[in-house]
Amino acid sequence: MAHDDFDPRMTPFKDGKADQLLEGLMRAQTFVVGETMGCTTPATALRAGPNDSAEQWDQLLFGERFRVIERSRDYVWGQSLRDGYCGYVKEADLSRDWFVPTHFVSTLRSYVFSQPNLKSRIVCALSLNALVSAGETDGKYTRINNLGWIYTAHLGDFGAFHGDYVSVAEAYLNAPYQWGGRESDGLDCSGLVQQSLYAVGQACPRDSDMQAALGHALDIGADMKGLYRGDLVFWKGHVAIMCDEDHIIHANGFHMKTVIEPLREAVARIEAAGVGLPTAFRRL
Repeated sequence: MAHDDFDPRMTPFKDGKADQLLEGLMRAQTFVVGETMGCTTPATALRAGPNDSAEQWDQLLFGERFRVIERSRDYVWGQSLRDGYCGYVKEADLSRDWFVPTHFVSTLRSYVFSQPNLKSRIVCALSLNALVSAGETDGKYTRINNLGWIYTAHLGDFGAFHGDYVSVAEAYLNAPYQWGGRESDGLDCSGLVQQSLYAVGQACPRDSDMQAALGHALDIGADMKGLYRGDLVFWKGHVAIMCDEDHIIHANGFHMKTVIEPLREAVARIEAAGVGLPTAFRRL
């Protein structure tokens, strides 16, 4: 297949070099056996270039894996294995000694303590959907990876997901807007959709144009009647989730946070800003 047939955001191919998994599917000068590493910080940026000032396209959360194809100074280039996005990640935030995840963080944010005691030193805070490996337990706490102790009730196993992804999205209300963000401290519109669906056990691509293929299309007229809780509303470069028949929740750059607002008000404002009317409505 020609290179143009592949989405560069999701294809580990750059400067004639490609992941060996693509051998036989595309042409490349060199096919590389990628090295799998794991994210060891609460969140780290996946960037457009190998420096701290490059645009953030995505994030890795703690425990997520990254396949390294190429090294460039302090950064590595490759592909996130959870959502498939390609870019540069700071190598210091990754480790070869990754743990096989047994659980995920099931609350919006949870502290990791140095001891199984809420009065002990806080090591860090992990976001919803961070991937952890559970070890020994002590009272109400579980030791995770080689990091510390987390409140056991804040862990979910992969057979016990949340039921309503809109309720998950609503937990992010007032979270600051962060371009390319997926963490509980801040995220963007498609990050909100992705993280909310991950929490209920549903795979979801990273960007809003990719998410516009989820579910099935709805024939919604200019009156925007017939929408229900959980439906998705798409504009060019933006996505929102219906909370009920009249309101949406979305992370957006106008409010610079995640808000709930009337759909019609958002449609009028976004059209007035020159973006246009919604391009699609989808039901999962």
